[in-house]
Amino acid sequence: MCVLLLAWANASTAANQTISQTRVLYVELDGGISPIQADLFDQAIETARDDNYELILVRLDTPGGLVSSTRTMIKCMLGSPVPFLVWVGPAGAHAASAGVFIVAASDLAGMSPQSTIGAASPVSMSGGDINGTMARKVQNDILSLLRSLARRKDRNYEWYAKAVEEADSITATEAVMDHVVEILADSPLDFLQQAGARGISTNQGDLRFTAESIDLIPYEPGFRYSFLAWLLHPQIAYFLFLGGIAGLFFEVSHPGAVFPGVVGGLFLLLALYALSILPTNAAGILLILFSLILLVLEVFITSYGLLSIAALLSLFIGSTILFKEGTGFVLPLSSILTTVLLLAGFVSVVLYLVGKAQLRKPRQGDKVLIGTAATVRSWNGAQGKVFLRGEIWNAVSKEPIFVSTGDIVQIIRVDGLTLTVEPKP
Repeated sequence: MCVLLLAWANASTAANQTISQTRVLYVELDGGISPIQADLFDQAIETARDDNYELILVRLDTPGGLVSSTRTMIKCMLGSPVPFLVWVGPAGAHAASAGVFIVAASDLAGMSPQSTIGAASPVSMSGGDINGTMARKVQNDILSLLRSLARRKDRNYEWYAKAVEEADSITATEAVMDHVVEILADSPLDFLQQAGARGISTNQGDLRFTAESIDLIPYEPGFRYSFLAWLLHPQIAYFLFLGGIAGLFFEVSHPGAVFPGVVGGLFLLLALYALSILPTNAAGILLILFSLILLVLEVFITSYGLLSIAALLSLFIGSTILFKEGTGFVLPLSSILTTVLLLAGFVSVVLYLVGKAQLRKPRQGDKVLIGTAATVRSWNGAQGKVFLRGEIWNAVSKEPIFVSTGDIVQIIRVDGLTLTVEPKP
């Protein structure tokens, strides 16, 4: 009888663990989902396993991202020996598209009261809707994945299906009431306190802990992740792309400068790496390159500004469609307009200076003598000698004129060392 009681006590302890200190690895995930975020999850799991963390808490705020990266992250979460908790926050955050899958794959999910979740409909590689048989294939594949994820934790599969089929989106309060997530919490600590009281299902039973035992430790991903996360930001990749092309153009137009060419080449290589990973449109890249070609032609062709206007329009359209819609990577309209307006201002200044230089009287060469006055030294009919700027010049006139030594004549043409003159009015 005592043996049976002891076995029952041990089973109860295993089924409901209460530990004195709960070490939680706190991971922040902001922005679009790309391969670098998948690496972040893999590194966080390795750190949690090696340093004996009890939980991993992910603060999520994402508009979505790449399907391949999302699947990799889900595999990491499902295969993790440490439970994954997800809290959508802070206030105003959202878990859209790929974020819905990350929430569904979590062991316990919560949301900030002012956050939202939903809009997980798949899009094509061009960012538009998928039609026909391919739409059914992609949607069924995604729905089967969500079915397994939602049923794993007894969540509301019907809503998750609605988020894919109808791009439905709901508030945090609605998500808790509809059993899409489990907890409504104002902060990560509030979420963990409720999770500890509720209990977290693990392989060893339900894990419970008190608020006093929580040790929330931020995860420091290191320089590599920080640099790649910075590089894969849409605005950074966009500006590196423009800066690289501008640097190479300056090097070609001013050979020997070296520095612009080296920096431009480095920027362009980094931008091409980022754009090869980010969901970009080839048409957007080609339109941006075409705009720069038009600006180069403006220097050599007199178009009265038409080439510059076409270049600005091409740059604006190319920048607008550079990143595919519905993938979570967006280039803000403010960045596009700022770039186009700065380039328009630069082009306007250059065209003004060029026009002003063409209208200005020449200060060097033979043409600078036209309109100046010379003193007659000797004259006979339609030719003679004149004194100009300390030199004696041969001079002719279109028709015989009557001038005397010392009279002033005006130069109207220069042919080599011969001046064509007329009496000065």
